[in-house]
Amino acid sequence: MHFEILVEDISGKKLLDAIVPGIIGAEHSFRVIAYRGVGHLPKGLNSAGEIHGRALLNNLPRLLNGYGNTYRSEANGNAAVIVVCDLDDKCLKAFREELLQMLAACRQKPVTRFCIAVEEMEAWLLGDKPAVKKAYPKAKNDILGSYENDSICGTWEKLADAVLPGGSRRLKTQPWHEIGLQKNDWAEKISAYMKVDKNKSPSFAYFKKQLQTLAVGESN
Repeated sequence: MHFEILVEDISGKKLLDAIVPGIIGAEHSFRVIAYRGVGHLPKGLNSAGEIHGRALLNNLPRLLNGYGNTYRSEANGNAAVIVVCDLDDKCLKAFREELLQMLAACRQKPVTRFCIAVEEMEAWLLGDKPAVKKAYPKAKNDILGSYENDSICGTWEKLADAVLPGGSRRLKTQPWHEIGLQKNDWAEKISAYMKVDKNKSPSFAYFKKQLQTLAVGESN
């Protein structure tokens, strides 16, 4: 099985490049492609030909139609597209339904799974608190202990408060690209210690299950 995994930023790519092999095993292949932000689904959901910047959702109908053409000879399940994005402040049920409607409107449909990190992908890092502590031995136990998995709480800010001197308040005084660089650093350092079978994030568990189910050829 080959997996094409689409994510909204470089930090997501760093995380998934590190942990996906531990989920699918060496007999399967994958590629993680990072975009520049999550963006928004276009109003014309079947706009297969136009390129809309480099945001993930803006280009998703075009991308999925393209993958559908590429993999149409592999309808037996040899390839799948996994779309990973943050929930942010959206309603999970409504957002998933919007994505499914967009997929249904595609002329060519690859095997596709939508995996939504609740609230942000930093929730998947915080889902493995022992990995956070190994990567950042001075991380604040009280802040890590107060975090509820997949809660809507300002997730990246919670991680910043746990591991950085001055926390999110200091980081927010920096140019926006510095926040992105910090997120990249968290993803790279924490993922090196993550154990995919012990992660406490429900949205991460869903992502893992989708990959493993497809890898063994079972239907959802």
